[in-house]
Amino acid sequence: MTKKNVVESGLNMAITVVVSNPSLFPYVSRKKALQKLEIEGGRINAWVDSMRASSPTHRKSAVSLSLSTEDQTSWITSHPSAMDMFEEITSSSKGKQIVMFLDYDGTLSPIVDDPDRAIMSDEMREAVKNVARYFPTAIVSGRRRDKVYSFVRLGELYYAGSHGMDIKGPAKGPTYKRGKKAVLFQPASEYLPMIDEVYKALLEKTKSTPGAKVENNKFCVSVHFRCVDEKRWTALAEQVRSVLKNYPKLRVTQGRKVLEIRPTIKWDKGKALEFLLESLGFANCNDVLPVYIGDDRTDEDAFKVLRDRGQGFGILVSKTPKDTNASYSLQGPSEVKDFLHKLVEWKRLSLQEHSRV
Repeated sequence: MTKKNVVESGLNMAITVVVSNPSLFPYVSRKKALQKLEIEGGRINAWVDSMRASSPTHRKSAVSLSLSTEDQTSWITSHPSAMDMFEEITSSSKGKQIVMFLDYDGTLSPIVDDPDRAIMSDEMREAVKNVARYFPTAIVSGRRRDKVYSFVRLGELYYAGSHGMDIKGPAKGPTYKRGKKAVLFQPASEYLPMIDEVYKALLEKTKSTPGAKVENNKFCVSVHFRCVDEKRWTALAEQVRSVLKNYPKLRVTQGRKVLEIRPTIKWDKGKALEFLLESLGFANCNDVLPVYIGDDRTDEDAFKVLRDRGQGFGILVSKTPKDTNASYSLQGPSEVKDFLHKLVEWKRLSLQEHSRV
């Protein structure tokens, strides 16, 4: 995949809600499977409804009220625990190179009110460090690359920040690349001045909303509303809309209690996964097994790529049923850490057995 594949996808700013199996989630079944809430035209109420739907608190109450025991069992059957299905996952890797892709917030660190305090535990860092000894490993985050690196502090990893729009290869450690070129890719570089301008405008515009936090993630801007009183969400949505109506080359997507403003280019975490596989020399190869672990709506782009390829697995980190393209599930960062430990131990024992032969 090259830069020429990155093209503008349109000029209408929109926020997208994806529901591929509405029957499993009655509380959103009245919405279209792919609904675009346009910022132009004042459809703020629909936008705020989407903000409520993405709220973990609202989701939990909605799930508990709407899903029958049969539906929940069906979801677990369709997305079983990666810990319980560990042997199935490792069996699929026979004769293949596992490549690990990890989201950061909500996957390697807990979700917290202040995004600057989403600190990775020393135990989790050690688990990731050990994984990288045996498998090419990438952190794929909506955060700016240098920010997520400051949290993880492991030079042997690949880092894809800004939802994959800022990719850089390892500074040290094992070399898995079949090619020789250093990995550095920034498909949205031309948008940097615009992003910086919008960041400053949003910072000024939202300062009257208590709890709102605007984060400059280099190639995108995040407006966090986790600490904003729900009664003020409509006002916050209007503030964001008033800024973005002058920037038709930017679009809005939504994560967990956060609005993401990014360029209208066809680039996301799924494209970043494909680019990294190509950079590692695994483009169009059958001897690779990508495993992507993430908790957020933005990780669905990567899950979908793996499902469409029929190669590799997506693992959703969630304590409640969600519509997802992932194959397996884990309950939270603590289970992610256990899974990584188990993967390392399995690989270590496999190598020991192979050396005896």
